[in-house]
Amino acid sequence: HLQEFVTVLVRDPRTQKEDSWHSYIDYEIFIHTNSMCFTRKTSCVRRRFREFVWLRQRLQSNAVLIQLPELPSKTPFFNMNNPHHVDHRRQGLQEFLEKILQDALLLSDSRLHLFLQTQLSPEDIEACVSGQTNYSVADAIHKFASLNRRFPVEDEERKKGKNDVDSDSESSSSGLRPSDDSISCGCKTSPASEES
Repeated sequence: HLQEFVTVLVRDPRTQKEDSWHSYIDYEIFIHTNSMCFTRKTSCVRRRFREFVWLRQRLQSNAVLIQLPELPSKTPFFNMNNPHHVDHRRQGLQEFLEKILQDALLLSDSRLHLFLQTQLSPEDIEACVSGQTNYSVADAIHKFASLNRRFPVEDEERKKGKNDVDSDSESSSSGLRPSDDSISCGCKTSPASEES
């Protein structure tokens, strides 16, 4: 029997402009695994720090008895233009995910899978896991997989998806995120100054 493995990499930090005043950095999360727990064996999505904070809160509220690993500390001195700061945070996010992915209980939380293998916003993830969407967790993950391919998505897919109009544009997978999810992030963070 092959040894199960999960490789997770947090890489390629990019500055994204939210509006003329605010920018944030997001990171690519790359997963490569042969684990039965995962719907897809490889995936790439982009997430920002604030979404990691949300994920940790949700996982913690579900797994009360587990001591979740810490995220890299949120320092008021974090400087997006300082490569050292950005890389330190990137590394911390990667270690956070590595630890989480070793825990079978956390791995059973669908939120984690939607976070890692789709580009759904936190609100949409919550809606999906609580059964308020017309797509299941597996649907969402398969759909995102098909969005990443370089050929046009069938019209059927298009009618179903609500905001993936640009799904087959040339930009890399980072282009998939609807720009409005960052504003109403669903987590209790202060306004934009938070992570710029």
